[in-house]
Amino acid sequence: MTERQPAPSFIRVLWTHGQLEIRMLGLVLMLIVALSLVSPHFFNIHNLLNIMDQTVVLGIASLGATLVILTGGIDLSVGSVLGVAGIVFGVTFNALGFYPSLLAGLATGALAGLVSGLLVARAGLAPFVATLGMMAVARSQSYVISGAKSINTLPSQIEFLGNASIAGVPVNFLCLLILYGLMWFFLSRTKTGRSIYAIGSNEEAARLAGVAVVPVKTLCYVLSGFFSALASIFLSARILSIDPIAGNALELDTIAAVVIGGASLFGGRGSIIGTLFGVFIMVLIRNGLNLLKVDPYWQGTAIGCVIIAALLLERFFRRGKAAK
Repeated sequence: MTERQPAPSFIRVLWTHGQLEIRMLGLVLMLIVALSLVSPHFFNIHNLLNIMDQTVVLGIASLGATLVILTGGIDLSVGSVLGVAGIVFGVTFNALGFYPSLLAGLATGALAGLVSGLLVARAGLAPFVATLGMMAVARSQSYVISGAKSINTLPSQIEFLGNASIAGVPVNFLCLLILYGLMWFFLSRTKTGRSIYAIGSNEEAARLAGVAVVPVKTLCYVLSGFFSALASIFLSARILSIDPIAGNALELDTIAAVVIGGASLFGGRGSIIGTLFGVFIMVLIRNGLNLLKVDPYWQGTAIGCVIIAALLLERFFRRGKAAK
């Protein structure tokens, strides 16, 4: 009679399949400890709520960026699509009402993503070129549609997303966590999600294995545009205004969050949970620099150094794993 093998412990499974996420979680915790030591205001309830609030827009936009980067692509139009989608939402509200204008804004983002996706997946353009062109078009249209003016008259329904809370936790932050849970399920438990990883690892091998490369890659860009538009709604609820310059340089922050979260810019490696931790790290660093009254012009240098350090550390861990 053979001896029954004990079931693997939760810690062992987590360590085996989630080492990247564990390292990211450890880095987040170290940042929290460090910031609490250098600033007595860090654990102030108002500051913690501010951190949650700042996480939402970047976190939602980074969802789409993660999907695109997993395929080996890149989306430089994230910030501009956010801007034009928000303007469409604000301009159409008076004529259509809240829900139709909301759908119009989200559809604008998805349409921009569809165009970028077809240019990349069907026409064969480099993602950098296709999304750079879309970035210019979307930013231009945000000024054209708005007349280069901010929109300050917003529907009362949107204030709920910016002000409401449940058990002390902001509703917009809870929405962010739900979205990340849904996207984690999509990537890890569906055939399309697994196809995204396959395309990023080896597109030709994925095609030979029967993966519908063009539709799946296009879907990633559509979702990137959709999430950019959704982020614009949450940004509008947060500041109660829509500006044609909204989302300026957001694409850089989303790429940074995804890369810090452990994704490879060559595709095929990364996770939604890692991206969430990357977003937290970005927001915590900026929050800490603000608490320490560091000149805003130096904050970009700090973020850049963190990105480089994250890439070097990940390369170190990969080399160590390959050497074993």
